[in-house]
Amino acid sequence: MEILVVLAIITIVTAGVLLSLNLGGGDSALKTAGRRLASLMRYTRSQAELQTRNYGILFGPRGYRFLVFSAQRNQWRAVSGDPVLRKRRLPPGVSVQVALEGRRIVLRDPHRRDGAALTPQVMIYSSGDLSSFSVTLEHTGTHHGLVIKPDADGRIVERPLGAAAH
Repeated sequence: MEILVVLAIITIVTAGVLLSLNLGGGDSALKTAGRRLASLMRYTRSQAELQTRNYGILFGPRGYRFLVFSAQRNQWRAVSGDPVLRKRRLPPGVSVQVALEGRRIVLRDPHRRDGAALTPQVMIYSSGDLSSFSVTLEHTGTHHGLVIKPDADGRIVERPLGAAAH
């Protein structure tokens, strides 16, 4: 009988440790969201070069949207006509932080309608150049996540949070 009690306690402790390590689907959702964002950035960069138009990404606490600069209107507007660049929401439990030129910025909800002009935080220029940025996706309340940013050669790369830049 005592052996069964000890086995039950070991099972409960092991399950608690595994759950606290977050070895399940949350990690997969975070990786998928990071890969998707980096791929969309690469796609947008190629579209900017092909169309010779400036694009941008407007981040909010729960998602992001792609913008294109309209020279006729002299303003940014949401991308239309390209379903790949539609508004995106982050998976539940995933938060985003954006830093521009090494300085973290406060994100406002880009989906709200208060009459404010749309202005992207991340710029993707028609030349293929990028503004200096880093986007961090992490599990809410943890320090486990991914950083997406241009490397020294201008490639958009994803790295685990805390990994040294090469």
